[in-house]
Amino acid sequence: MNKIDLYPGQRKTCRAVATIVKGNGKIRINNIPVEVIQPEVAKELILTPTNIIGELRDRVDVNVHVNGGGFMGQAFASAVAISRALAGETKGAKDPRDHPFTRNMREEIKKKITEFDRHLLVGDPRQTESKKYGGPGARRRKQKSYR
Repeated sequence: MNKIDLYPGQRKTCRAVATIVKGNGKIRINNIPVEVIQPEVAKELILTPTNIIGELRDRVDVNVHVNGGGFMGQAFASAVAISRALAGETKGAKDPRDHPFTRNMREEIKKKITEFDRHLLVGDPRQTESKKYGGPGARRRKQKSYR
């Protein structure tokens, strides 16, 4: 059995799962190098966690599998998954096995990412509200006037 920890990230209807191994700074999203991802805004968002940690990013390779939703949702889900992978954030308090960074380095990374933007580690729980009867959307209703 392989000893790789999975680090999930999600946004709206997107689900991303990241794995991290020792390497030389390659980041792949659905087996595509992050450098060729378009549009530029999405690429910037995906690379945010690696820009925060600086030189340490050249010591690991991160693979992310993401599906569902639109390109910005996927980008944010990927960013959350990458942040969690770099910080070694797993469900529960258990220590990740075979993580490329030491515990002290992970604590430092976690602190840096949290200072920059807390949502990169905790995610963004907002979902679209479902449509209800009696109107064209979730909240809007047909207007009536009593004249």
